[in-house]
Amino acid sequence: MTDTKKTNRKLIIGITALVLLIVVFAAVFLLFRPKTVQGAKSITIEVVDNNAASTIYDLHTDAEYLRQAMEQAEGLEFSGTESEYGMMVETVNGVTADWNVDQSYWGFYVNGDYCNYGIDTQPVVDGDAFKIVYSK
Repeated sequence: MTDTKKTNRKLIIGITALVLLIVVFAAVFLLFRPKTVQGAKSITIEVVDNNAASTIYDLHTDAEYLRQAMEQAEGLEFSGTESEYGMMVETVNGVTADWNVDQSYWGFYVNGDYCNYGIDTQPVVDGDAFKIVYSK
């Protein structure tokens, strides 16, 4: 077998393996991605600011993701930087957390556990208690 044929064979095997890995990762993602729930839900969102002051928002919502629920919460204001991964929240109710200035950030919790997803992909389930905490 010539060197060119060996190289071509290795290339074909490599490309086939890469395609197979992509298919496997896609299947795993589809199987384990966060599941949303449609329909009416009652949830709470608590904001704890830099002075440890707490504000609670009780919501009745059809939102499937946390960001949608936050947008519906009357009086809750937030902003941040949009990216391909969703919004990185920087300001909540007028308080800005900036890691580059003082290592502060907004931490997001659901039912006492740290959220595994960003606000654009964090599912909302009836009875959820969300907490947004200014942290250093």
